[in-house]
Amino acid sequence: MADTKCTGDHSVHICELAQQDKFNDIKKLAQDPYYLCMNCGRVADSDKNLCNPLAFDTIPVDIPG
Repeated sequence: MADTKCTGDHSVHICELAQQDKFNDIKKLAQDPYYLCMNCGRVADSDKNLCNPLAFDTIPVDIPG
């Protein structure tokens, strides 16, 4: 993926919640995802729940042509 960096409060990031087996919390945070973590590929509704978030609409799309 991209640079491995972490911004914000890591305790509320989905990767950290997964380490703690908090999968019900993760389900609530990824019901209508709009952000992709460029470190691990997880998705979330809010950028605050990912280490290295990128909004879906800013991700370049490769269209074969």
